[in-house]
Amino acid sequence: MDLPDWMRDAAYAEIAFRLVAALAIGGLIGLERSYHGRPAGFRTHALVCMSTALLMLVTVYETRWFPVAFEGRVVLDPTRMAQGIMTGIGFLGAGTIMQQGLSVRGLTTAASIWVTAAIGVLVGIGFLFPALLASVLTLATLSLFRWIESRMPSQFHAQFVVRFAGDQAMPEPRLRELLADSGFTIANLSYRFDREVDFLEYRMTLRGRRAQDARRLVDALGGVPGLREFRISPTGD
Repeated sequence: MDLPDWMRDAAYAEIAFRLVAALAIGGLIGLERSYHGRPAGFRTHALVCMSTALLMLVTVYETRWFPVAFEGRVVLDPTRMAQGIMTGIGFLGAGTIMQQGLSVRGLTTAASIWVTAAIGVLVGIGFLFPALLASVLTLATLSLFRWIESRMPSQFHAQFVVRFAGDQAMPEPRLRELLADSGFTIANLSYRFDREVDFLEYRMTLRGRRAQDARRLVDALGGVPGLREFRISPTGD
């Protein structure tokens, strides 16, 4: 059976390789970020890397989607329009990012809006092969990569705020011991003392191996004398 001309064209194999390579490289970088509990992780890095590679194909392979321009009859600069589009989409994507305390949400949604806009640019200029391939890779990233991300090892990070009555405040060494028994280490510890309301507050970033350890910490804090309140806020997207 004879293959279609476009399947025999080496340029399309090279386009596919570049998009898949960008997706893989972005995903590998994102894996490191996801492991350390950072908001922009596996899927976000993969989508952003692939979308920028996708837009670069517009200029690198211009002869594929607008061959008339290279016959001397038309002169155009499609990158100017693409720049304007992506600038506007950047504002739209920024609107989906929300900060909740010290946690950031919506980065993957913003990245998916960005890559969708890039796909739209390629559909608009008629460069359908990379647009369709990028669509498949994007859907796979948002669905399959979520499954992979949920099963790969990662550190658990959370913002922890605990407040004690001033005359019954837990000493810092004892608090560190309690957190270590629950499976956590401490970073960025700060203190706050209010004489009028009479409380001592510890505020810190917790780092552990499992999200389930937070439940152990809640149970351990339940019987602590002098405890007024506490809050555990996981970080991530």
